[in-house]
Amino acid sequence: MPRLKIETYGAGDQTWLASLHALANARTGNLDISAFTKATHYPNGYLPSGLELSVADEGALVPWTGAAGEKLGFLVEDTPTDGTENPNVAYLWHGAIKTANLPIAHVAATTGDASGFTFVQEA
Repeated sequence: MPRLKIETYGAGDQTWLASLHALANARTGNLDISAFTKATHYPNGYLPSGLELSVADEGALVPWTGAAGEKLGFLVEDTPTDGTENPNVAYLWHGAIKTANLPIAHVAATTGDASGFTFVQEA
């Protein structure tokens, strides 16, 4: 008999959103989980809502570093991971972001494209 496992999780802490405007226009992509570090990105068994992503390739979303060729996006909901499977996720590709409420400190674009976002300094 198979071992069944029930997990419950919600959308997560979305206080990083300065507006709900862009949620209806979220896109879908596939995370390349091998590019993420457990201790940094999912120490609690899930990638947190508001995690910065490089979304230049929707087939392989990776952590945002602000480097050339990257396009900034944000993970919409908490996403459970076992660290081996590449989950499909919704990501924000434009909108207003409260940087003080992001789960990991905001990485400013050096040569990457963050043009779809307005950054708000309020908490």
